[in-house]
Amino acid sequence: MAATKTTRGKVVVTCAVTGSVHTPTMSPYLPVTPDQIAAEAIAAAEAGASILHLHARDPQDGRPSADPDVFMRFLPRIKQATDAVINISTGGSSLMSLDDRLAAALRAEPEMCSLNMGSMNFALFPALDKPVAWQHDWEPQLLEATRSSIFRNTFADMEHILDRLGRGCGTRFEFECYDVGHLYSLAHFRDRGLVSGPLFIQFVFGVLGGIGADPENLAHMKRIADKLFGDSYSFSVLAAGRHQMPMITMAAAMGGNVRVGLEDSLYDGRGQLARSNADQVRRIRTVLEALSLEVATPAEARDLLALKGGDRVAF
Repeated sequence: MAATKTTRGKVVVTCAVTGSVHTPTMSPYLPVTPDQIAAEAIAAAEAGASILHLHARDPQDGRPSADPDVFMRFLPRIKQATDAVINISTGGSSLMSLDDRLAAALRAEPEMCSLNMGSMNFALFPALDKPVAWQHDWEPQLLEATRSSIFRNTFADMEHILDRLGRGCGTRFEFECYDVGHLYSLAHFRDRGLVSGPLFIQFVFGVLGGIGADPENLAHMKRIADKLFGDSYSFSVLAAGRHQMPMITMAAAMGGNVRVGLEDSLYDGRGQLARSNADQVRRIRTVLEALSLEVATPAEARDLLALKGGDRVAF
């Protein structure tokens, strides 16, 4: 079995600062405004995150936003204050159009973007099972809408993103794989010459509609990725909710990279809300150091992933 490419034995820590899954009622610490997103991202970078995965929210009510102007209220500030790699979502929200999802990335031309490798059910509605006094009407409406919607990422959509952002802007991708079939879709694009190594693959566990957050599934995803990509890829792991820390710890022990952040989990220990993204970065850094692993710097992450450099972005 081939070993995945490593950064001289170091672990790349990604922090997903706000996302579009959780809503303001779920945690008072979820960053919503551009000021909050910028401050949380900068603090996460100072704590050791070398990649910052970013979404935007409506500053008024916290709903997911695709508005490039909102992104531009925090992207330059983060770049000026840190050397972290900025990774902009092309997923946005499952309820956004493809044009909406790409608008900010095309404006910013970042070093990295996420790219979901297939259409899927992306269910958030189970969060409605617990009685909650919602702050905003849009929150339960968005969650319920995922019962009957599909997160669309067709082959044509993915080709479009690879062409416009990859070929057009020099952006490289974090390929988000929510199930084993997504790995085969990525191999298809590799075989057609539309993507090339070094590939950075994010195994995503615990989203209802995708693969479950089980150690057996992590081992299986890595086994298939090794089979398909040999030593031309690196993998990272994100896991939803309470699965976050156990799954990413296993990933690090297997030679992988890790992702934390309030997009994936609102907690920092059992029943304890994380007061910041930086808290989660510090927690996983403590775990990594206990495993005698070192955290990669932004420069080392750029080297591993063959990124174009922060001086070649449009913000």
